[in-house]
Amino acid sequence: MAPLLVANIEVVQFFRAWLETFAGYVREVDYASARPLFHADVLAFGTHNDVIPGLDQWVSTQWDNVWPKTTDFRFVIEQTSVLASPDGAMATVIAPFTSTGYHPDGSPFPRPGRATMVFSRNADGWLCVHSHMSLNRGVPQASHANRSVKAW
Repeated sequence: MAPLLVANIEVVQFFRAWLETFAGYVREVDYASARPLFHADVLAFGTHNDVIPGLDQWVSTQWDNVWPKTTDFRFVIEQTSVLASPDGAMATVIAPFTSTGYHPDGSPFPRPGRATMVFSRNADGWLCVHSHMSLNRGVPQASHANRSVKAW
């Protein structure tokens, strides 16, 4: 059996920085800044929907149901894996994440999960073309914070 196609250090460092950047936008509830990281026709899975076709629908049905209702979102960088095609055209990032959710009474709870993201590379750089983020088993699906959106 052939080994996994683990990305070289330069690609790994790029995606670690990408994850840190994206997580910052989630924490800031800044949809406008996060949008350019994704292909307009991205296909996504998430907590609130099965298959979400396109960035606009993903923002309105998933991001807007999660980002303002949680805090402290971060990827666990030291546990992140990055795989890349030999031709450098595709990459997959597998990363656990942490965040804080809130019960209806406002009390916080840990909200860990995991993400798999697939990227395509073109002349303009890397764009995420598929994302699947889900909570770990047993974590409450709903969170009840009510933070404002910084930018649509």
